[in-house]
Amino acid sequence: MTLPRASLILVVLGSMLAAPATGRADDVEQKAAICVACHGDKGVPINPNIPIIWGQNEGYIYLELRDLKLGNRKSDVMGPIAATLEKQDMIDLAAYFAAKPWPELEQPSPPRDVVKRAEQAINAAVCQSCHLDHWQGNSTTPRVGGQQHEYLRATMAAFRDGTRANNPWMTALLKTYSDQDIDALAAYLAAAQ
Repeated sequence: MTLPRASLILVVLGSMLAAPATGRADDVEQKAAICVACHGDKGVPINPNIPIIWGQNEGYIYLELRDLKLGNRKSDVMGPIAATLEKQDMIDLAAYFAAKPWPELEQPSPPRDVVKRAEQAINAAVCQSCHLDHWQGNSTTPRVGGQQHEYLRATMAAFRDGTRANNPWMTALLKTYSDQDIDALAAYLAAAQ
């Protein structure tokens, strides 16, 4: 089931309002419960444009929450949520979700011509020097192997067109990629485990 953006915002903000009167949950599990509305209670997001955060690298989760709070990364849904978080909340949430198991979505392997195009793009940019051999990332570099296909595609396109501007290196790199390159990379990485 996919919800329109306005409905997602209402669900998430409603969850936040149901938190204790202080406006902040008392422990990390209560804070994380707010995230479940979109990111899923078993780590599988409710919409293919929402990233998997279960099992994502702790430093990366923290940096993204920080960037959302500061406005360096824009999101109509996540911006208002991150704005309510204190630094310790972000640290706690990052550790909580990083400790969860990565969900196996069993996304289909792309056809050979798509794999070839993705591998050419990967080799040209030496993507594995940051995202590592099995696309698991490390610390502040995100795991991209097995991430949601639609999310990967939309994120790479947003970096390329500058609407996601919290990593200038990725913006510069993806400006050199065509739509076909990004489509191939998204399909290839989504199927990588």
